[in-house]
Amino acid sequence: MTGTVERYLTELDPVDADVIGRVYAVAREVVPDVEEGLGYGMPALIYRGKPLLSVIRAKQHIGLYPFSAAVVSAVAEQVALVAGSSTSKGTIRFQPTSPLPDEVVRALVTARRVEIDGA
Repeated sequence: MTGTVERYLTELDPVDADVIGRVYAVAREVVPDVEEGLGYGMPALIYRGKPLLSVIRAKQHIGLYPFSAAVVSAVAEQVALVAGSSTSKGTIRFQPTSPLPDEVVRALVTARRVEIDGA
């Protein structure tokens, strides 16, 4: 599905679209050869045929899904420093008013890329 992420961003409130779009933009800087598609039914960036990352607006937060509990664990300490954020086994949750810093997104995307490359 070409354009899945871009199409999703057009459906969001502008503030949410900016925050979510920034995460996707940073991910594309780290892994420029991604494609847009779906991961577990969510708009996602796909790398080497596997979902790299999905970021969606949930009712109470923005959810970032790297499709890997190991990747969430790898950045959990950095995420904990962001006000209003939390993690669970496969999810990072944060508020649009307190987005994840670019360096945290870069670390997360790099860890997921390495994981996919090693698979």
